[in-house]
Amino acid sequence: MPTSTASQQLFMYSTVVSDVGTVRSNNQDSAFAGEHLIAICDGMGGHAGGDTASTIAIRSLAHIEQDNVDGDVQVVSHMMATSVMAAHDAIVGKAKRERRLAGMGTTVTSVALVAGCWVLAHIGDSRAYLLHDGHLVRMTSDHSYVQHLIDTGRISEAEARNHPQRNVVMRVLGDFDIDSRPDIAIRKAHPSDRWLLCSDGLCGVLEDSTLEEVLSTCADQEECAQRLVSMALRAGSTDNVTAVIADATLALDADAFDLPHQTPLIGGAASASLETIADIVNEPVASAPPLREGKQSPAARAAALRSGKDPNEEPKQPEQRVAQPSSVREDNGDRVNTDTGEIPIVQKRNGRISADPNDPEVAKAIRNEHIEERKTKRSRKFRNRIITILIIILVLLGVAGVGVGTYRWSQTKYYIGDNNGKVAIFQGVPTSIFGVELSHAVTDTNMKTSDLPPSWREQLDQGISFDTYGEAKSHTRLIKKQLNDAKRKQEAKQQEKAEAEQKAKDEAAAKQKQQEEAAKKAADQAAQTNKSGGDKS
Repeated sequence: MPTSTASQQLFMYSTVVSDVGTVRSNNQDSAFAGEHLIAICDGMGGHAGGDTASTIAIRSLAHIEQDNVDGDVQVVSHMMATSVMAAHDAIVGKAKRERRLAGMGTTVTSVALVAGCWVLAHIGDSRAYLLHDGHLVRMTSDHSYVQHLIDTGRISEAEARNHPQRNVVMRVLGDFDIDSRPDIAIRKAHPSDRWLLCSDGLCGVLEDSTLEEVLSTCADQEECAQRLVSMALRAGSTDNVTAVIADATLALDADAFDLPHQTPLIGGAASASLETIADIVNEPVASAPPLREGKQSPAARAAALRSGKDPNEEPKQPEQRVAQPSSVREDNGDRVNTDTGEIPIVQKRNGRISADPNDPEVAKAIRNEHIEERKTKRSRKFRNRIITILIIILVLLGVAGVGVGTYRWSQTKYYIGDNNGKVAIFQGVPTSIFGVELSHAVTDTNMKTSDLPPSWREQLDQGISFDTYGEAKSHTRLIKKQLNDAKRKQEAKQQEKAEAEQKAKDEAAAKQKQQEEAAKKAADQAAQTNKSGGDKS
């Protein structure tokens, strides 16, 4: 007997794999993979800022793992939007308090499963893909400058991959004066739906067709995430790489005792604060499994050589750990080690541990630390001075090179402009660099700019640009022809006006003459009448 639809309930299994990559010094991605919520946040803003911003965003969203169990889709969608904006406020507030974090920000892409529906929240250029019935659908649109160029038809998808401004994001959470409201979408969930949330370190190097193939053929979640991250690194990704995989599964009996359950996994930068997230969700959380392989690419070997490491040596991966909520930690007697500040902890010869600054051995350790700190500080100051000088030299050489290259390029261009009141052809571009003009007049014409219409004069002030001298010369002939045509039309109008005025004068003179002749005739008739009257008398 088939189970009724009402008794069927969808559950979600998820996992995440996040890796720092082969170039970056730290992982600025953060991710959450739970039973009711998955999320990926790609941080930006320097060594300290990016990981801080993405961690704040994950902490702001994590409560949804527990708070969406009531099954109200609209409530959860509103909850996700407000949580994203709350993360924005928290990031801005922390950046104001700690100026070293100024300019930090993060993307957010998250999906919640509630009452048989997917609720998606998105801002930035991290992506969400949904594999449904064997077909991969991209569920988010990048809030980036390159995506804007694609949407307006100015570049293609293929051109976007190598565009020099492909990393310019137009909407993110953070210390910026931009819209922080996420895009919210709701979609009906189906059994066997598979989600991929990823940072641009993955989708920026792997084609959608590759993602579809791996997601369709690799049934095991963790193996699928491991494979995608490894493929991105081997393909030359220079960014942090994170993949979150989530599958919808059907529980035929929602009242069964052994319902699907998993411990939420925290990946990337946020995994450094597992205890905080465990307290938020009020259940144990675990760090994400590390990447097992995939860093033996040419880019990885080159990065290892630059940093002075053995390129054949496999990096030591951190072990997974589990954090309990504070209530369990207190019951277990777990306590955080006291921070003694600058006082070192010394193990004495008798085995006793001491942090008493009055202890001679501790005092000696303090002095040794201070000596080492001063040596390190002097060495760092000298190294920074040398680096600064080298950077200044390189910048000056770069500026000079850019200036020479720009000037050479400018001399391959031409434009038509105003040269002392006359239309002229210039070689170069109508601008200057550091006070050096990048153009000079090569051909003057006999046309005065004052004879041109106002709209043309405005164009000449800006310069009408051409790739070749021939095109510029041809355009001056066109201007001259149109100017002559305009003059002829103006002369014709003036001639017509003069003829009309002369005709009007002639008609007025003829009319006056007629009037004078009529008056004379009338006078003659009157005189004749008077004479006739006199003769009769």
